[in-house]
Amino acid sequence: MLFTDRADAGHRLAEALQHLEGEDPVVLGLPRGGVPVAFQVARALKAPLDVIVVRKLGVPYQRELGFGAIGEGGVRVISDDIVRRGRLEQTDLASVEHAEAAELARQAERFRAGRPRLSLEGRTAIVVDDGIATGATAAAACQVVRAQGAARVVLAVPVAPPDAAERLRTTTDEYVCLSTPFAFSAVGEWYRDFSQTPDDEVVALLAEAAARSGTTGSGPTGSGPTGSGPGAEAAADKDVAEAVAIEEEVTIDAAGVRLTGDLSLPAGARAVVMFAHGSGSSRHSPRNRLVAAALNKAGLGTLLFDLLTPAEEAHRSNVFDIATLAERLTDATGWLRDRTAVPVGYFGASTGAAAALRAAAAPGAQVGAVVSRGGRPDLAEPLLHAVRAPTLLIVGGNDTLVIDLNQQAEAAMRCATRLDIIPGATHLFEEHGALQQVADLARDWFLSHLVKEA
Repeated sequence: MLFTDRADAGHRLAEALQHLEGEDPVVLGLPRGGVPVAFQVARALKAPLDVIVVRKLGVPYQRELGFGAIGEGGVRVISDDIVRRGRLEQTDLASVEHAEAAELARQAERFRAGRPRLSLEGRTAIVVDDGIATGATAAAACQVVRAQGAARVVLAVPVAPPDAAERLRTTTDEYVCLSTPFAFSAVGEWYRDFSQTPDDEVVALLAEAAARSGTTGSGPTGSGPTGSGPGAEAAADKDVAEAVAIEEEVTIDAAGVRLTGDLSLPAGARAVVMFAHGSGSSRHSPRNRLVAAALNKAGLGTLLFDLLTPAEEAHRSNVFDIATLAERLTDATGWLRDRTAVPVGYFGASTGAAAALRAAAAPGAQVGAVVSRGGRPDLAEPLLHAVRAPTLLIVGGNDTLVIDLNQQAEAAMRCATRLDIIPGATHLFEEHGALQQVADLARDWFLSHLVKEA
């Protein structure tokens, strides 16, 4: 079984966990890669989502060998057998635990942005990761979750080696794994896109889930802060979520095919931004969803949808068929205009940006503004000169080839155009803070060039 990305894995994993929906579970994602998977599981099960922060305690002279683990709330899981056989001194154990406790606190604060952790007391806890290699971290997480009061512990992963079930048997009440390939060597081999999950994606997904479910958490950490700061930002996210008038999955007939999308319309939205994703991605991309959340928070509607059917995505050449993608985007734009009657803008990534620009260049195109993230505008030649919508090109400073392509596109375009380069960022903007800069730039561009039409 090969997964497109972590979002795709989460969707498939959620189907295998539907039997737990009636148990009112809490879904816990292991950072960082497990959170995008857990986000989709929590969404499908209508369950609250939290992050499970665990730090393994490694033997001082052999750090890969763990003598225990720690979790939030002062939870300690220690293997007395390893401590005894390793003849470990209490001073050595205390030193390791002190260092790991500081890192645990830092990660928990960073990921939750001021929200308290969810109470697990008496609940079914579903621990989710993007895959299992050795199983040491997953096992430690399950032990910590049980120590935090969970009545039932379920470990769920998309892929793992065949012998993982036996190794994890004593730490879980139920183990769910979609694929156990015999030729397993690394988790990433079973994903088309296994790019690193930045901290910013984890933070954004947890905030979006908290806003959707209205959960504020409870437990030893007490109530979240009030006033300004991260707690206030989380409260603001919740206010935005409550203001959303429409949030639904839609089906669109476009150029002879049926496309699936996610439509979000804040109350009183004066414009909608359509997302055209790039190669190896989908409407579930955490990167696009982070940008979409920022736009929703600013009062803009969003439509994230797939320009290719699942069968078409299996053939990589289809993602470079810009003419077909643009045609479908144009048809979907007509559907959206009939549905909302407000100005429409495009946000395109990679090859999706080329489709957005080609659609915007079509005769009679009514597109108010375009933003390209790490885009390939060169694939929209020779129609760039016909684009009339104000266009913002965003490129990572370390993505040198794409910088050149965007500079050439900027020179060829006749509309209002700006090229913004984010220093130190690579093609997927995985570096700390880079994706948030993309979201801020896109928001400001659409507010300046799209909303004014309303």
